[in-house]
Amino acid sequence: MQRIIAIAAATFLLLLPVVLVSAWTRAAEARLAQAEAEEAEAPQVAVAAQANEAYCTPALKKILRRVLQSCGLLQAGGRGCQPADARSVATMSGDDFNALFMPMQKRGGIVQYEKASAELDTQDHGLVDRLFADRRGASYFLVVSRASPEGSEQTNRELSRARAESVLAHLDETFEDPELQQQVGLLWLGEEFAQLDPSFCDWKRSGGEQSCTPEDLNRSAFVTWIDCTL
Repeated sequence: MQRIIAIAAATFLLLLPVVLVSAWTRAAEARLAQAEAEEAEAPQVAVAAQANEAYCTPALKKILRRVLQSCGLLQAGGRGCQPADARSVATMSGDDFNALFMPMQKRGGIVQYEKASAELDTQDHGLVDRLFADRRGASYFLVVSRASPEGSEQTNRELSRARAESVLAHLDETFEDPELQQQVGLLWLGEEFAQLDPSFCDWKRSGGEQSCTPEDLNRSAFVTWIDCTL
């Protein structure tokens, strides 16, 4: 009888690890299944690989790729450029160029400057900060600056560049993001693409309701995160 008990005890001890491992495995599988179910139910956070909004047409992607390559983001290069450095931009009409950005109204905004000025005021700072903080997983923040037709072409080009760089300087000072130089693309258009019309008055702007003439709109910088997979 004692021998039978001893054999039964030995058998139990041999089977115990197998039983425990099987139970642990089933419990782990159950926890994994529950975690996967919870993850599937949770709202997905947009990342660059997933973000590809309806406005990301082949034409816009072509322009963006050229701008980002020429303006020093996709490759080692300078900080910003003018249209002559991005041929696919330089060959477009102002109206066609603006039409590409029209669908971004909900994502972007227009920073309006005083005449002959590249200084940002408190209202400009607030708009830039809100738009930059609303990243939503996008990879590139685009700043497209302009100048109205007053003054010489060279003066307006330099003013346009100063306006783009003022936005970058403010972002650098405010957010202190070490990746900023790889995120922000600058394109200064001078007066050559000063084609914004009153249809842009409905955009988020730093100018007031009384500051929406074509001249007001084109003393500006268009700023937005780009949700396109390039």
